[in-house]
Amino acid sequence: MGHPGLSKLDQLCVDTIRFLAVDGVEKAKSGHPGMPIGLAPAAYVVWTRHLRHNPGNPQWHNRDRFVLSGGHGSMLLYSILYLTGYDMTLDDLKQFRQWGSKTPGHPEYNPQLGIELTTGPLGQGISSAVGMAIAQKYLANHFNREGFPIIDYKIYVTAGDGDLEEGVSSEACSLAGHLGLDNLVLIYDDNHISIDGETELSFTEDRAKRFQAYGWHVQKVDGDGNDMKKFERALINAKSEVGRPSMIQLRTHIAYGAPTMQDTAKAHGAPLGEQEIRAMKEKFGWDPDKQFHVPQEVLDHMRQAVGQGAEAENQWNTLFEQYAEKYPDLASQFRDAAEGRLPVKLDEILPKFEPGKAIATRQASGKVLDAIMPKLPLVLGGSADLTPSNNTQFAGAVDFQKDAPGGRYIRYGVREHAMGAIMNGINVSRLLRAYGGTFLVFSDYMRGAVRVAALSRYPTIFVWTHDSIGLGEDGPTHQPVEHFAALRAIPDLLVIRPADANETAQAWKYALEHSDRPVGLLLSRQGMPVIDQNRCASAANLSRGAYVLTSRGNPEVILLASGSEVQIAMEAATQLDAEGIPSQVVSMPCWSLFEKQDEKYRHSVIPPQVKARVAIEAATDLGWHRWLGEHGVFIGMQGFGASAPYKACFENFGITTGNVVKAAKEILQKLKEQGQ
Repeated sequence: MGHPGLSKLDQLCVDTIRFLAVDGVEKAKSGHPGMPIGLAPAAYVVWTRHLRHNPGNPQWHNRDRFVLSGGHGSMLLYSILYLTGYDMTLDDLKQFRQWGSKTPGHPEYNPQLGIELTTGPLGQGISSAVGMAIAQKYLANHFNREGFPIIDYKIYVTAGDGDLEEGVSSEACSLAGHLGLDNLVLIYDDNHISIDGETELSFTEDRAKRFQAYGWHVQKVDGDGNDMKKFERALINAKSEVGRPSMIQLRTHIAYGAPTMQDTAKAHGAPLGEQEIRAMKEKFGWDPDKQFHVPQEVLDHMRQAVGQGAEAENQWNTLFEQYAEKYPDLASQFRDAAEGRLPVKLDEILPKFEPGKAIATRQASGKVLDAIMPKLPLVLGGSADLTPSNNTQFAGAVDFQKDAPGGRYIRYGVREHAMGAIMNGINVSRLLRAYGGTFLVFSDYMRGAVRVAALSRYPTIFVWTHDSIGLGEDGPTHQPVEHFAALRAIPDLLVIRPADANETAQAWKYALEHSDRPVGLLLSRQGMPVIDQNRCASAANLSRGAYVLTSRGNPEVILLASGSEVQIAMEAATQLDAEGIPSQVVSMPCWSLFEKQDEKYRHSVIPPQVKARVAIEAATDLGWHRWLGEHGVFIGMQGFGASAPYKACFENFGITTGNVVKAAKEILQKLKEQGQ
């Protein structure tokens, strides 16, 4: 079957990509063959004629980025990675969707293999690609000098109907248009088919007009997805567009060429079957008895990417050496960032907060940012239209805008989910770190991006303020009660809820000095006393997840708390001490970090022989019983909050010093009666 604009060799390469995808799905008896078949010509043209990349060093900083946003079509990406010479073998393709393989069902973050992003949940890929485009714009502005385009790459994304239907992509693409991200090229795989059937069932808006309304440059390529001459003209136009991101609406056919399954919903997410594959291969002039067949001339042609990539990187290395001679400070900053080193020692610049004052941890966070951000030019901040409330804007911050790509503060608008995904995209640049703020209760709106960050271990910093019923009058719609538990349930997400201003400073220190996973900072609206570190343990112990804040003799009671409730625990300890009951107050800002400590340390913080334990947290109790043991009592929320001043909320929901003291004494009495 001929393809306009392709030579016979090009055509052979495209068909090889198609049948590698078909055979991989068939062997696994699971997968999505339709999209890779239909989109293979466009992907081939991008990868062999336009994408600047180096299979020998997939993480070369000045490579173009390719994001397969429709991650279900992963065999398309895996096939191209193998053919162009990445660390992917034919046997890896044969292990598609098998235990321990390099080729899982959806691409998972693996930049060493050329997989730029995790793109399982639809909409995450294109939305994070917007963050990648922001990162490139900022880095180019920061590092580039006349004659030295050190950062000069584009981001190519393929996305389907599902990506465009998901709300997160609407949020992100709207912002991309506002910011004029002309380094972003979206190839929209317009194949008219979804899992339920034809897209006409539920998706009838004019997508081209929608993206034009966002401020994008839009081109339509009609036909069947095989006229590569026409597609390449559109691609060249998109690459040269100035001031606007580009979308190419490419009409394709799912499972193109499959005799009975082309343009069917079944071809989306199921193997074609042996009979259909045999008939399709015969139709394309392909040997039906061969599986995973790769003609040598195809491999020779597509493996030219190895030499071309090495040469492109060598030229860049030469340019960078010249750049380093002329701009040594910038070059040193670049190298430090690439190797994960901060330009300053945070301990030397973190503010110290004196006892005797009350300060909300969101405000303390703002003061920390004021102190450290001027020294951290490769950290970008932002907020989802809650800047004055989140305290995320630092002194001297300039907004990142279309005409100000050197700004370090991103105005995300009321787009929490997009903010999360965009920050993920910024953070995979491996040169920048990004944080962004919203109210904790709205973490629900961004959970998809948060989960992807944790799964992929992106070093994203989520700033969530107004962390409890302590926000008061806005009421239960804004008062998070189940969110601590919901976020703590996500593996590899470090949820940190500091007890005071100094713990907040240490939380920022930990988040910035570690880049192996995402961090969520849970910060209060209401003021909290600054704990006297001369009388109590140092807030630097936050890095261990939990620590003994105060201890009186051999404790009979352990009081466990996080955040604003640590103060309640300390007041209760004072009252218990006055009654001759020694206690130990434990601040537990981060359960995940505490769990990773050795048993000896954990037992020193929560001695197993002390059975009387009370946990205090203005949230639901889910998860606390692992620390409370058999006899412990939880003081917290049993339902949603209420609209009232925050002190009235705490009083009426029983989260009080008096109730903590009462609970501790009742536990001790029961234990005494039981002879324990």
